[in-house]
Amino acid sequence: MKIFSGTSNRPLAEAIGKAIGIELGQCAVSSFPDGETFVKIEENVRGEDVYVVQSTCPPTNHNYMELFIMIDALRRSSAKRITAVLPFYGYARQDRKDQPRVPITAKLVANLLVAAGANRVLTIDLHAQQIQGFFDIPVDHLYAAPVMYEYLKGKSLKNLVVASPDIGGVKMAYAYGNTLGAGLAIVAKRRRNATDVECLAVIGDIRGKTVLLVDDLTETAGTLTQAAALLHKKGARKVLACVSHAILNDLAIERLRKSDIDELITTDTVSRPAIKGVNITTLSVAGLLGEAIKRIHGNLSVTSLFQFKGERVA
Repeated sequence: MKIFSGTSNRPLAEAIGKAIGIELGQCAVSSFPDGETFVKIEENVRGEDVYVVQSTCPPTNHNYMELFIMIDALRRSSAKRITAVLPFYGYARQDRKDQPRVPITAKLVANLLVAAGANRVLTIDLHAQQIQGFFDIPVDHLYAAPVMYEYLKGKSLKNLVVASPDIGGVKMAYAYGNTLGAGLAIVAKRRRNATDVECLAVIGDIRGKTVLLVDDLTETAGTLTQAAALLHKKGARKVLACVSHAILNDLAIERLRKSDIDELITTDTVSRPAIKGVNITTLSVAGLLGEAIKRIHGNLSVTSLFQFKGERVA
């Protein structure tokens, strides 16, 4: 077994290797003056079970192209099996035709991964679970929830209510609430455009409670910050946010600095620089991914990675 890393999130790849006692494979990734990506695998991979770690966060197109080229290089070097490890699966929000004459880009990306030579995909918290069905190869879809649970359990939060910032996240919020022994609330919202939302109402009793907002992805933080403002207005004592993939562009950072969110809890599925003025706790999923890689390599079940305290996490 060998693990290679692209350039999008090398610290996570190194942490995965450390978790399972394997050094990263030697691979040179560079760019030509015109921006074209060049990859050279610098060790023998013939007959090997190979894992390529690449998070497809911004710059999304560059990171995807780098991943495709790495997979092609490994395939042409006679690797026995190639697993694309995507801690964050970019383009996952484009999973359906919700208006005329638009693409289903999540499916296109699935086709490109297979065409490049991937035999298997390992990912965490897809924005839409049906994306697994876009592939004709095996997909192992993990959840960051067990890592979040361990951290939240240590905080011993009292009078806790888990809230979904929109209708689509109710299932995730319900799973968190069941495991943490917390109540459930829902924030009803209306999206104005790609960066702005309007939160309209809160369903559930949150007055005087500590509220935990849970979501899979935030980029502009519009949904989270608007929901937190409404929860505080309706009487919440404290608001925390738990998000698997926090990409956080400049608009998101500005909003979070001014928001009513006391703590943002996220993971290292995407790499981000230190951000001043925002209370961010970053938890590592390296152990989770490392254990999954060990089990896939050994042809063992990964089902137990979906369990926490005897219940499925999503």
